[in-house]
Amino acid sequence: MYQSPEPKSAPPVDSAKTDAGHLWDMLDAAKTVARFVAVKSFRDYDHDRMLRNAVERNMEIIGGAASKVSPAFQNAHPEIPWRGLVIQRNALVEGDGQVKNDKMWVAASEFIPYLVRILEALIPDVARM
Repeated sequence: MYQSPEPKSAPPVDSAKTDAGHLWDMLDAAKTVARFVAVKSFRDYDHDRMLRNAVERNMEIIGGAASKVSPAFQNAHPEIPWRGLVIQRNALVEGDGQVKNDKMWVAASEFIPYLVRILEALIPDVARM
C-alpha cells in the first residue's frame, strides 16, 4: 500500500532578507515615480492619462511591498508611513476609480523623493543582515 511521504516543513524565513526584497521593490517603484514626474507639472499630470496610470501603478507596488515588510522592521522605522502607504494602495486597487489627481500629484512629486532618500539609506543596512 502506498504511503505518502512525510510533509516537509518549510525552511525558516529570514525576515531580514525578505524585508530587503520588499524594500528594494519599494525603492525601484519610488524611483520610477520620481523619474516620471521629475520634469512634469501638475497640469501635465492632470492631462496625461498614461502618466497618471503609470504613477498610480507604481504607487500600488510601493504600498503592496510595504504591506509585506515585517512588523518588527516597520516598528523600527516609523519615519516611513507604512500604514498610509498600504491604505493608499488599497484605495487605488479597490477604490471606485475616483483618484484625486491633486492628492496623487502631491504624493508623487513631494513625498516620493523623501521616500527614495529614506529607502536608499535603509537598504545598505538591510543588505548586510
